[in-house]
Amino acid sequence: MTAPAQHITLSELQHRIKAAVEGSLALPLWVVAEVSELKVNYSGHCYLELVEKSEPTRGGTPIPRAQVRAVIWRSQYAMLSSYFEAQTGSRLAVGMKILAKVVVSYHELYGLSLQITDLDASYTLGEVERQRQMTIAQLQRDGVWDMNRSLPLPRPLQRIAVVSSAAAAGYRDFCNELRDGGYAFSLTLFDVVVQGTAAEQSICTALEEVALRQEQFDVVVLIRGGGSASDLSCFNSYRLCSYVAQFPLPVITGIGHDKDTSVADMVAHTPLKTPTAVAAWLTEQMACEMAWLDDAARTLSDMAVVAVQRERMRLERMMADVERDTVRALDREQTFLKMTREQLSFAVERGMERQKAFLDMASAAVDARAPEKILKLGFAVVRCDGHAVTSAEGLSGKEVDIQLATGNITATVK
Repeated sequence: MTAPAQHITLSELQHRIKAAVEGSLALPLWVVAEVSELKVNYSGHCYLELVEKSEPTRGGTPIPRAQVRAVIWRSQYAMLSSYFEAQTGSRLAVGMKILAKVVVSYHELYGLSLQITDLDASYTLGEVERQRQMTIAQLQRDGVWDMNRSLPLPRPLQRIAVVSSAAAAGYRDFCNELRDGGYAFSLTLFDVVVQGTAAEQSICTALEEVALRQEQFDVVVLIRGGGSASDLSCFNSYRLCSYVAQFPLPVITGIGHDKDTSVADMVAHTPLKTPTAVAAWLTEQMACEMAWLDDAARTLSDMAVVAVQRERMRLERMMADVERDTVRALDREQTFLKMTREQLSFAVERGMERQKAFLDMASAAVDARAPEKILKLGFAVVRCDGHAVTSAEGLSGKEVDIQLATGNITATVK
């Protein structure tokens, strides 16, 4: 197969593309983009990757729609970066949305790139605030704005889940302040990244871990030391703030702002300015608990003293009542015994009189039937062989003794 008669070289094609691009875009343009990569090399040049992303759906991830390389030459970078930081309070960093004045260039070897010659700092500030207001509005529409603030604070606040970077000075200040407070707190650190593009995901992951162990903690402390607005931008993100707003435990924030309040502070249960302020607040809460316990102990002691005195008085009244009732009962029983004794004595006396009369009658009857009296009436007692005779049968020819009222006689029965 033969090559076409007319053709151009690759370098010629690149020259044509360069001429077309740079010819149609000869003047500088103001372009809105997000910084996805940034590197300042040893020579002082700043190389960037700019990207445009689609608007994320709620809970979704934005998708890149366009991407291009850019550069700020050393001769301009020092001036632009200083101006940008002075105006925004933040260094130019990954994740920022910027309005940049660019010159489009095309290189035969390296392709299309943009040369940044100016930055509009006011746009970045406005974009940060716009994103912040969007987060606030979305949380309010979701109905979660006041959820964490409405949670009751456990008492006492002693088991603390700390979401912070272990290497951060703010965390060390927090621990030192708690230690100086003199109370025994139980701290569990969930080590996170608190700056850069990874901060949001790192903090959300830590909060998920705390939520899985929520029965082990009384409160969550989210702390970070001071920093620029861009350093703290993750605390205005919808996802992180939604986690904080809906967290099942009270969240105490100590995010070191110079002036602005983050959205995370707004939805947290108790927002404080710095990690040290959080530690001081926890110490103060514990001091209040101890003071309450001391007051309760004193009140309980006073109540116990009053109760003991009241019971002692009641017991004394009861003892007096018992003594009085006992005396009255003894008096009643003594009266009853006296009456019973008198009645018994009377009854015994009457009984003895009746028995004496009966005995007298019996004695009179016995006396009336005495043998001596009967014999005096003319009767006699006949005995035979020492036995009283009651029948004449078999007595014929026997000798009998006859007892008379006066004297005895012996006779023979014929």
